[in-house]
Amino acid sequence: MQDDEILGKAYDAQLMRRLVKYLRPYKWQVVLAIALALAVSGLEAVRPYFTKIAVDVYIANGDKMGLLWLTLAFFVLLIVRGVVQYYNAYVTQKIGQHTIFDLRMELFRHLQKLSLRFYDKNPIGRLITRVTNDVEVLNEMFSSGIVMVFSDVFMIIGIVWFMFAMNWELALISLSVLPFLFYGTFLFRKKAREAYREVRLYIARINTFMQEHITGMLVDQIFNREKRAFEEFNKHNAGHREANIKSIFYYAVFYPSVDLIGAAAVGLIIWYAGGSALEGSVTIGTVMAFLQFNEMFWRPIRDLSEKYNIMQTAMASSERIFKLLDDQTFITESSTPKAIADIKGKIEFRNVWFAYNNEEWVLRNISFVIEPGQTAAFVGHTGAGKTTIISLLSRFYDIQKGEILVDGVNIREFALSDLRKHIAVVLQDVFLFSGDIKSNINLGNGEISQENIHNAAQVVGVNRFIESLPKKYDEEVKERGATLSVGQKQLLSFARALAFDPSILVLDEATSSVDTETEILIQSAIQKLLANRTAIVIAHRLSTIQSANKIIVMHKGEIREMGTHQELLTLKGIYHKLYLLQYRDQERVPN
Repeated sequence: MQDDEILGKAYDAQLMRRLVKYLRPYKWQVVLAIALALAVSGLEAVRPYFTKIAVDVYIANGDKMGLLWLTLAFFVLLIVRGVVQYYNAYVTQKIGQHTIFDLRMELFRHLQKLSLRFYDKNPIGRLITRVTNDVEVLNEMFSSGIVMVFSDVFMIIGIVWFMFAMNWELALISLSVLPFLFYGTFLFRKKAREAYREVRLYIARINTFMQEHITGMLVDQIFNREKRAFEEFNKHNAGHREANIKSIFYYAVFYPSVDLIGAAAVGLIIWYAGGSALEGSVTIGTVMAFLQFNEMFWRPIRDLSEKYNIMQTAMASSERIFKLLDDQTFITESSTPKAIADIKGKIEFRNVWFAYNNEEWVLRNISFVIEPGQTAAFVGHTGAGKTTIISLLSRFYDIQKGEILVDGVNIREFALSDLRKHIAVVLQDVFLFSGDIKSNINLGNGEISQENIHNAAQVVGVNRFIESLPKKYDEEVKERGATLSVGQKQLLSFARALAFDPSILVLDEATSSVDTETEILIQSAIQKLLANRTAIVIAHRLSTIQSANKIIVMHKGEIREMGTHQELLTLKGIYHKLYLLQYRDQERVPN
């Protein structure tokens, strides 16, 4: 599950170049942040030098006034360093917030452009992980990683320079333990990287599992699957816990090891410098300064190890983010699309072949014509390809063979937004957004006035229900319309389609989830609304399509029969059998 979570390198120069691209709009802020980081490093590195002067110059000579002025200068240094550090932190965090804002917007814009074929193959939980967790990891790198690395590196350089400037022999003694540090850091990086990859894997699994099972909670409860779902979640959660504990173990070993190596360096300084001080070749102030430098030296070393961890986690996250951004599962639009001023509504399928996967054909050699203003109904058993027809008409998928034309023009020559603007679809599985009734009808389109919303609701017959609500059209709608019945949601979906005043109206099992009274209401409204509109109706209830101008019978991806209700009954084929199944106990079927 989600094998891409464990792929990639600890550092990838190509990925880093792509990441740095998001810093370009804020290059001057980055320059300022680096300058401030360098200032902080310089002010920090000079502190032990004050100790050396205080001990060797003023304390050794009993100069109280000089010591006082040095102390005041040191105090001013600390204040200046604090102010510079504050602005450095503010600027770097601001850079991080701006870059992740830009990245999240780019990701969301990209997700909106991807075709439904992409969403058929990618779980929602994984995509949510990309836009939330993975982007947040990059925020840490942008705000605490790239810029602050300069601070740590220059602090180390400053400390080493001061150490060699004061006493090169003591400097060499202090740094003699570095090979042990490098070896320990190498082992830590390797183990920590593996542990973190595992943590990211389980985070993605948990997100995917939670999204799926919260959405499907009704099914879990109906079939008493709570215990089984709990056990499955426990496995994912326990895996995440163990992976985190493993990473904590490596940190728990690494940081004390760094402290131990630092303590060894202190011991070497005391052993060597102490003896030199007794001989008079090294001053006490120099020894104290070196002890301070040693303590300060290991702090950025530890920080750099943490920065490396941030960097490698950012590499893992950026790898997955760019893999998503590089996905080109788009519906390709014409570079010179034809303008659509108005659509009359003629629809034609010419020898259309379509498969979701390779050549596993869902539709085979489909050909039909629907004239402007006509109502065409598609019937057939589940899986016959009826819903696929309307998905292809709106270009949610592209066909492999044949042509689909609207008003005699291949739909590939239209801009997607123009084509879909003239087609309204009422699906069986209605989706409502969090918000209010009004926004779920006009979907935030300012061109649809309040009057148009009311008229659409009145024609459908949902206005009576809306007017009964405390806030009427401003009544809150919960996530996915949780507080509304299936029939109410379907009526709102129908009003939404009508409010956009489409030239082509598509009803996919639009009355399958409403009661008989509501169905009669909708059928009455449909007769008024279909005037001057081309309509495609997909229905299992044959009573809803008997007045259609053309009924097309689908079977295993092919058109088997086509004609009016009476013509198809006369054929005594598939349509006749479907009719018998639905009405044999309700009415007498003509021979």
